[in-house]
Amino acid sequence: MLRTKTGIQGLDKALKGGFPEGNVVLVSGGAGTGKSTLCMQYLINGAKLFGEKGLYISTEQDLEELQKQSSAFGWDLDELQKKGQIKILFFDITAGDDFLKKVDAVVASFKPKRLVIDSMTTLTDALMISGVGEKESFSLVQVAETVSPIPRTEQIMAKTILYNLIKEIKKYKLTTLLTSELYEEFARLSADGISEFIADGVVLLYYLGAGTATFRTLRVRKMRYTDHEKASLACEITPKGIEIKEQDLSL
Repeated sequence: MLRTKTGIQGLDKALKGGFPEGNVVLVSGGAGTGKSTLCMQYLINGAKLFGEKGLYISTEQDLEELQKQSSAFGWDLDELQKKGQIKILFFDITAGDDFLKKVDAVVASFKPKRLVIDSMTTLTDALMISGVGEKESFSLVQVAETVSPIPRTEQIMAKTILYNLIKEIKKYKLTTLLTSELYEEFARLSADGISEFIADGVVLLYYLGAGTATFRTLRVRKMRYTDHEKASLACEITPKGIEIKEQDLSL
């Protein structure tokens, strides 16, 4: 089986060599758990270590914000973009951007091997706020309207559109990471409650506090087409990015 290595040694070991090539993987976690950092590191390592082009699509942070965040880890996004190794785009979903058509065009022209969409939570929320019944609010609503004539709530409508969106992303056959907020009060693996069932894999990030001590953990909750480490792995955000504490891997 072909693998897409993350370049994060402990994570690749936990994945038995990396993500199965072409998998769509959901990266879920609460605020400050390192979702965007892990995804950017995945693309940076792909370009620098493996010569694979990466496309980062943000629906929350613009290029300036992402550059500022990346510089804290010594990652020079300007240089990588000038070399054509990475492309970073910001799509303002609330402004009515035709998201899927734009992604199609960029993927066709840039031809990346790796894709990140950060975040799926923003996409879903934008649908709920803008009114998912209006076709111009999101192109995939046309698909949802043909599924069933039974009246639907906005939440069900948004989930239907999200289901079709992820199915469309899978057609690119790129090894893709999608981020989602993980709300602690809900017993599910994503903000929308459906992404985890459609995605090929789910990586969970946690930030735990006990007294004055804090701990970060990463867990591969699901990964199709491969065996993987089932236990939670201790990790930390260092000046070089996310690192897995190798001694905690029982492989």
